[in-house]
Amino acid sequence: MARNLIARCEARGLRMTDQRRTIARVIDESEDHPDVEELYNRATGRDPGISLATVYRTVKLLQEAGLLDKRDFGDGRARYEDARRAHHDHLIDLETGDVIEFVDSEIEALQERIARRLGYRLTGHRLELYGIPLDEKDDT
Repeated sequence: MARNLIARCEARGLRMTDQRRTIARVIDESEDHPDVEELYNRATGRDPGISLATVYRTVKLLQEAGLLDKRDFGDGRARYEDARRAHHDHLIDLETGDVIEFVDSEIEALQERIARRLGYRLTGHRLELYGIPLDEKDDT
């Protein structure tokens, strides 16, 4: 990613307070899909003066600006990731809640073929798989 989230916010004309900068840095450094409470906990580790309300408002602002994507992995928590992260799909472990990111060229090609066959040009997609770990004795 060429430009960090703060630079992209500034390029869009968003007013960046010190607290918003801290929250944006936390998002930039996140390799997972944090919810607002997780972002709040990480941000207050850097600036104890940040309120939960400030994190909610900042996340909403970034989402409305198209800089942050909201994800719902079926656990009742809205999670977030930078909208400019490289494309990937998700496998959600229903036992642990772990979210595994992956890219599979066969799946990507299949989606393109399906869209073409139905008369469409694919402009984007989200793929979320939900599962439980295989038992060691499972072959499939």
